[in-house]
Amino acid sequence: MNQLDALKQFTTVVADTGDFKQLAQFQPQDATTNPSLILKAVQKPEYLPLLKDTVAAYGNESMDAQIDRLLVRFGCEILATIPGRVSTEVDARLSFDTAATVARAKRIMALYEAQGVKRERVLIKIAATWEGIQAAAELEREGIRTNLTLLFSFAQAVACGDAKVQLISPFVGRIYDWYKKSAGAAWVEADNAQANDPGVKSVRAIYNHYKRHGIATEVMGASFRNVGQITALAGCDLLTIAPELLAQLGASNEPLAQALSASAALQLDLPEVHHTEASFRFAMNEDAMATEKLAEGIRAFCVDAVKLEALMQ
Repeated sequence: MNQLDALKQFTTVVADTGDFKQLAQFQPQDATTNPSLILKAVQKPEYLPLLKDTVAAYGNESMDAQIDRLLVRFGCEILATIPGRVSTEVDARLSFDTAATVARAKRIMALYEAQGVKRERVLIKIAATWEGIQAAAELEREGIRTNLTLLFSFAQAVACGDAKVQLISPFVGRIYDWYKKSAGAAWVEADNAQANDPGVKSVRAIYNHYKRHGIATEVMGASFRNVGQITALAGCDLLTIAPELLAQLGASNEPLAQALSASAALQLDLPEVHHTEASFRFAMNEDAMATEKLAEGIRAFCVDAVKLEALMQ
């Protein structure tokens, strides 16, 4: 059994791509997209017609409406290839506006439903700012499921659990990037690999907290830099993996053991944690890595959203 098949025994495997033509070979359950992945896809000749068709049909609508239609078009193509759910992202420029995020999420869901897609097959991706988490709480109460992304801290995960969001996406690779850059010449790769990887440790702490305290929110590790980060999280609810790393897992026959389990988490002595807005903001302020990476991630998605709009114009 290759590592990809072995991983699927413990964890729901999700493809992290807008390139839906690649999906079938890996047979993932779910798929995730974001503005950067969609931008990357529409620059390939085989996907350009989707962009052109959207502009031709809806060019008289506002630019943000056209973008949502393009995202949903990709989402529907992906859903035709996979059995599970697709994640579609709200414009990152709304990351600090609860009401606008709710409105945009509802519009995206209405576009999916107009295509005959049931809402349980769609997760609306929202940046895990305080405002985004409050928007997600409101959407969840109305039956729209959410995926809180750009999640770097335990505080963000706690607030998402309190908000009863469907799923969170802690970013393993970007946490690793920050600590590696911060350490500079003192970084020793072997000492910070596999279970000792700072991104892996972050996800493990969140997973154990959720399982220990009966929090139903799903944990989906994301943003991987190497296969070792993935195998060290075997057993996590879900892992969203780029096609290049899916291919590496599929090509390897190295043994793969379960690293995380809900039953093991139940045996741990972990305090229950909750956050108010004030305590959340203070915890984020105390966590330089999470504060920097959240801001950087939002900026990067905003840049790619603008590039996508320029292509459509």
